[in-house]
Parts: sequence; structure tokens; C-alpha cells
Amino acid sequence: MHDNHDPIHELVHLYVDGAITRRGLVKRVARRTGSVAAAIAALAGFEDLQAQSAIACPAGVTVPLDAPDLVAQDVTFVGEDGTRLFGHLAYPREMRDALPGILVVHENRGLVDHIKDVTRRAARAGYVALSVDLLSRQGGIQNFPEPTQQNQAYNRTTVFERRSDFISGLAYIKSLPQVRHDRIGITGFCAGGATVWDFAVNVPELRAAVPFYGTPPAAQDIARIEAPVLAIYAERDRALTRQLLTAANEMITQQKRFGMVVYEGAGHAFHSDTSPNYNAAAACDAWARTIAWFDKFLKAD
Repeated sequence: MHDNHDPIHELVHLYVDGAITRRGLVKRVARRTGSVAAAIAALAGFEDLQAQSAIACPAGVTVPLDAPDLVAQDVTFVGEDGTRLFGHLAYPREMRDALPGILVVHENRGLVDHIKDVTRRAARAGYVALSVDLLSRQGGIQNFPEPTQQNQAYNRTTVFERRSDFISGLAYIKSLPQVRHDRIGITGFCAGGATVWDFAVNVPELRAAVPFYGTPPAAQDIARIEAPVLAIYAERDRALTRQLLTAANEMITQQKRFGMVVYEGAGHAFHSDTSPNYNAAAACDAWARTIAWFDKFLKAD
């Protein structure tokens, strides 16, 4: 198992997330190892690179910014300590009543276009959805045009800052007239999945949570979780999926409302259609389960 803070591991992670090409990955690793041959040898041990799917993104998965059925726009709002926060907000254009809200947490790079797209997917499912740029305290992702810069900026954020900025996002979305303020859920991916777990531990008013392949909380923190949690993981993302087993056992032992799906043959970042690990079958099923979970706990009376 590789150290998650190792520079080569971080480059592999950027590749799996779709931030850099395979050629770009080898070139960057070669700079560190001294040659292309040494780079290929260094990369050989990463199981993430062996879990790729050749399945193309099916038509209709992405939701464009100008989708006629939605209102979608970049927004700014003030954080709890006066920080200017950037986000992306989307909701159905035609609304008869206020809708539940969903917070969407990005991976370890900032508010990239893919996460804005996922936010619009949540809106198309009948929610008011908001993603927050966790690089806002450093001026936003627009200040970091290159993926490695984005990753380095994210690594400068802290758990407390990430939680605080999404608590501010929660307050913002609750203030909108389109939103049922007592029906808010959260979902997130990779590092964002860890933030989802942290939010579930620390924000008792949360009504539902769906972390995708994020680091779960310590066993002693499980008792503080009140929201129903659906954990979505990948069989070939073994380091994180192994960690899930301890948390899952605690969730079940403590009789928390809990669901868990581990997708056979899928690797890390399988939900992202910008990733070489994209697995359309697993991604579509996982998203359907995500929306069904939110429908059950946010829409049902």
C-alpha cells in the first residue's frame, strides 16, 4: 500500500480523477524518478491504474450549464468568519413548492467543472443543490489553473476550515426561499467523501449523507452520527474500502441507519465520467441509489 502523501501517489490520484492524461502522468513521474523506464516501474504497483474501464460515458449523463429545465449559476456568499466563499447553485426552473437541498463536496482539487455538473444532476433530480469551493480562502480555484497547483492548495486547507465552509454553505442554502430548510442532505467524492462523513459526525441537523469512497470517521465518532448514511465504495479501491469495514461494523452495532454498496471490479473515482477509472454501469447504479436515498429521507413525510 502506498503512502497517500507520497508525491507519486498524489500524481496517480490526479490522473485517476481525470485531471491529467496518462502521458502527463508518466512525464511528471519521470521528472521525479529520473527516466521514463523508472517512472513506468514506479507506477506498476498502483492498483488504481489497473482498475480502468473502457466504457464510454453514455449520452445524457452530464447536465450542461444552460440546461433549459434548470436555473444554474455560480454564486458567492459570506462564510461564518467573513470569508468570501464561491459556489455553484442549481435548482429546477419550474417549482411549485420549496424543495429539499443537497450539498455537493468536491474532490481534493477544488470546485472543478465536473462537480458543478454533478450539482446540476442533483438539481435535475428535484433538489436545490449547492457545491462550495474549498479553495475560496485562497481566492478560489480560478487562482490555480494547473491540477497540481489545485491539489497543493487543497492540501493547505484544514478539516476545520472545510467543515466551517460547508456549514456556511448549509446556512446559505437554508436561507433560500426555494429550499425546505429542515431537509438538507450531503454527498461528496474522494476527499469530499471524507468531508461528508465529518459533516455527519459534527452537524446533527443533517438529514441524509452519501459519501463516495471517502475516509470514514474513527470508531469512537460513530456514536455522534444521527443522519442516515449510504456509503458507496469500490472493490479495487482497497485501502479506503478496508477502512470502511470498521466504520460499517460500528454503524450496524450502534443501530445507525446505514446502507453500504461496494462495486465489484470498480476502482477509485469510478463515478467520475472525467476519470480513466469511470465505470458507467457502477456510476449509474450508484447515482440512482444516491437519489433514492435522498428521496427516502428528504422528500418522504
